[in-house]
Amino acid sequence: MHIAYRAENLFDAHLVKDALEAAEIPAFISGEYLTGAVGQLPAIDYIAVMVPESSMPIAQGIVREMEATLSEARKAIEAFDEPSGDPLGAAC
Repeated sequence: MHIAYRAENLFDAHLVKDALEAAEIPAFISGEYLTGAVGQLPAIDYIAVMVPESSMPIAQGIVREMEATLSEARKAIEAFDEPSGDPLGAAC
């Protein structure tokens, strides 16, 4: 098994794993259960999505697509969370 994706969190890892499995690539999340051991510390470099060596070329393309999708989602969330300057929001 080879690392196809290093995840920042379990949510991202499972999204990538699900995308790989949808393309019929067997995937495994390494370090999934270590996050409880580190407590409140970030789990960066502990969680990785693993695939067989023979699947790496196809998996890399899927991972790139998922990274772009996750990046766009993060930007949308950040834009939504930014204060608009209006203390009451746009509802009033």
